[in-house]
Amino acid sequence: MVHLANDSHGLCLHLTRADMRFPVEWRAPQGFRPDDLSTWPQVVGRLEYVNGRIQFMPPCGEVQQDVAMDVAALLHGWVRGQPELVVGGNEAGMIVGETVRAADVGVWRRSQAGERTGFRRTAPVLAVEIAGEDEGEQTLREKAAWYLDIGVAVVWLALPESREVLVIERESESRHGKG
Repeated sequence: MVHLANDSHGLCLHLTRADMRFPVEWRAPQGFRPDDLSTWPQVVGRLEYVNGRIQFMPPCGEVQQDVAMDVAALLHGWVRGQPELVVGGNEAGMIVGETVRAADVGVWRRSQAGERTGFRRTAPVLAVEIAGEDEGEQTLREKAAWYLDIGVAVVWLALPESREVLVIERESESRHGKG
């Protein structure tokens, strides 16, 4: 619901979450450099830099954060037996080309993960995105296409509402339900 009000700051427009379509474009602050975390806006929420624009998403809701933790725990346990791999979570930031993205969970080859510079500079072998209140399957499919274009071998789209995981590879995809 849009509400116009006059408060101590003058005329204000109040928007509800339902009035917006995410991601919302955030104007880059003066001196912004995508590869330097210290120049990014300090916000409560999630930011990515795509097609020359900062994109804002609100913080994850309970279901999305719970599923993200479950996926990270599952992959972390699996990676323990794969010393050549490393798993990243909590909006795992990566810069590939001019784009900065943050997978909910990602798995990289340790040899390609590089030095710690604020962002990983290579594509993961597995990227996981989890649907939430503001990002449904179609939005995540667009991210999956980007991941595949930069060389990610496999993308998992976790869809908590339907309790499914969509596994997407360049030449195939499959949908997996509970069990």
